[in-house]
Amino acid sequence: MPSGSCVAPGVTETASPALSVLDLVPVRTGQTSSQAIAASMTLARRADELGYRRYWFAEHHNMPAVASTTPAVLIAAAIGVTERIRVGSGGVMLPNHAPLIVAEQFAALEAMAPGRVDLGIGRAPGSDQVISQLLRRSGATSEVERFPEHITDIMSLASPEGATVRFVNGGEYNVHATPAASGSPDVWLLGSSDYSAQLAAQLGLPYVFANHFAGDGLERAMALYRDQFTASEARPAPRSFVTANVVVAPTDDEAHERALPQLRQFARLRSNKPMRPIETIDEVLANPSDALEQSLIDQNKQRWFIGTPDAVAGQLREFGAKHQVEEIMLGASSGSYENESPESPAGRAQTLELLAAAM
Repeated sequence: MPSGSCVAPGVTETASPALSVLDLVPVRTGQTSSQAIAASMTLARRADELGYRRYWFAEHHNMPAVASTTPAVLIAAAIGVTERIRVGSGGVMLPNHAPLIVAEQFAALEAMAPGRVDLGIGRAPGSDQVISQLLRRSGATSEVERFPEHITDIMSLASPEGATVRFVNGGEYNVHATPAASGSPDVWLLGSSDYSAQLAAQLGLPYVFANHFAGDGLERAMALYRDQFTASEARPAPRSFVTANVVVAPTDDEAHERALPQLRQFARLRSNKPMRPIETIDEVLANPSDALEQSLIDQNKQRWFIGTPDAVAGQLREFGAKHQVEEIMLGASSGSYENESPESPAGRAQTLELLAAAM
């Protein structure tokens, strides 16, 4: 699978961006968490075989349609079924966790798969206020206002050198996330706002814009990041990519059908309807949306990439060139028919396979 050029300014209209995968471990009607995770491990293995660059797991809590509550655990499982692809978080929601815990988890993952672990960090809680409080009951965690400080803490703690805690009386205490690290995970800052773009630039970190759920502001955020980027010896130039919802099938009709369950899930979320497992395609077709849902579905669909392999490949090339990125992370958002095995990623695997062949 072609990976395009190495630097953003060199991206052209004909360049094929590198492709990666963002996985929320979707749970559909009648599917258990065990089956959903098995399907995602199959998909991670297939992405590795197809030459995709990264495979990241999101962090969300208390959602009946999402089993990716613990990125570090899922990354460890994915390490065991892959050989080459980078694995990581997209992302760890830092306000939910103590920085040392995150550093320890990802230092251990880096030791398990040296040189192919990414730590994507976000500022959102990934759930509601009740869940946020439950996550924090065990002790002090990352306050949102200290987000920048905690990012740098994690980077220091997870490095081979570790971090030094200095006390008022002049004493020092050395802390290492793992005893004898030979490397550290790559840290990426995730976001969908001016704040995240400017913070990534200030810290000189790679940046990912979460276009799969927040398309507004993409151009401004990327411009702020590139214009304000603070170069260093370790990171001499800005580095970024964007996410996108993608559904590919042999025919246009099938692609649009497979997009329906996730599109309706987004619409339910935005209209404050009770959340449920993701419907099968058959369920959606048998129960048409009301006017509000349909309006939201139509709006969201304009930002998705849905269609046949060649058509979507062309759209992704144009999208990458427009935003000067040489990598796009796919939210493989294809739904399932009722007769497809709950342990199979069927439609999602089809998207990855057809797109890899077309790029």
